[in-house]
Amino acid sequence: MKLPSLNEVEVFVKAHGLEGLKILHLSDIHINKKTSLESVQDIVTLCNHCEADFIVITGDIIDCKIKYILDKLKVLNSIEKEVFYISGNHDLFYGFDELKPLLDKFILLDNETYFLEYKDTKIALAGLSDRFSKFFKIKREENKVINFLRKHENSIFLAHQPKDYKFALKTNAKLFLCGHTHGGQIYPFHYVVRLFQPFLAGLFYIKQTAIYVNKGLGYWGINFRYKANSEITLLKLTSKSVE
Repeated sequence: MKLPSLNEVEVFVKAHGLEGLKILHLSDIHINKKTSLESVQDIVTLCNHCEADFIVITGDIIDCKIKYILDKLKVLNSIEKEVFYISGNHDLFYGFDELKPLLDKFILLDNETYFLEYKDTKIALAGLSDRFSKFFKIKREENKVINFLRKHENSIFLAHQPKDYKFALKTNAKLFLCGHTHGGQIYPFHYVVRLFQPFLAGLFYIKQTAIYVNKGLGYWGINFRYKANSEITLLKLTSKSVE
């Protein structure tokens, strides 16, 4: 895994309380047996030195049995900034219950809510477990998350798959963050991804919600990307027009 240059994106949000907030967005790291310890340390170093107020990881941290990557997860868990994360389908496949205690410095937002202090503002964060949760007898609590985010003006919603943006539109969420698509990973598979997901990659605006789909850091299948570069993105929120 080669670490890309930091991608910086300015995002317009319809909430003055989120003005100036900086979020480092990672997704789909897909740590596996072939992932070098050095590359994981590079991720940690970037996270520790970036100017973000906090970090989010929108699923698929792992991509193999946990027993093979214990040393790498220990390094990942050493990120010094506040990290919020949710499950992805690969995390569930390879043992999410085993993963959670190994990331005990991170805050899990699967079907959970959280308040974060930013300047004089209280930010409401919430997330959903991945859509594959039902196959692992994990209940997705959409109503809990929707009802929570409806009550708060300065709110951010995390989910793994872009198609969950429909839940965000039922809330007061000003920002919806997700991953899963890898941006198609290898062209022309972009077109296949679009058969299943409403967005491929990048920034979108629907009604009052800004949507960011992260292409992810890692790979699925083969260690190769074409016309879908990996990314780590610093989202800079502004309540002033960026048109």
